[in-house]
Amino acid sequence: MARLREIATGLGATDVSTYIASGNLLCTPPDDPEAFDRALEQAISAEFGYFREAIGRTPEQVAQALADYPFGDAPHGHIYFLTGTPAPDAAAAFCAQDFGGGELLRVIGANLHIDYPGGAGATKLTPAKIAKGLGVTGTGRNLRTTAKLIELAH
Repeated sequence: MARLREIATGLGATDVSTYIASGNLLCTPPDDPEAFDRALEQAISAEFGYFREAIGRTPEQVAQALADYPFGDAPHGHIYFLTGTPAPDAAAAFCAQDFGGGELLRVIGANLHIDYPGGAGATKLTPAKIAKGLGVTGTGRNLRTTAKLIELAH
């Protein structure tokens, strides 16, 4: 994660830190956050040899996503931060599917809220199925990590 911090700093970000080794980058991006995300993607691809989407959210957006979580204090709850807002019909059809683990799904804005009653390891819900079903990609974080990111951002 040290190299990710160096890359972000080199792209003009300030207040740069990371949390755990899963790509959680906290920073103040330069003037245009969207352009920073795209530049970060290109730099990661050049440095590490694979593409990863950078999905930026403000601390307020992350806090709102956590506040919007519709399934209570789910021990296996996740928020999947999406690259865009899915079409309402696609979101409704996707959330009605059965992925084999009793998952509860709800799209709110550009976030997919998931409760995995049997744990995330018991599901057949994959990033590829999310991308195909919703028409957008994303990245998931459990509720504990999401709360910690909010704490660290303030």
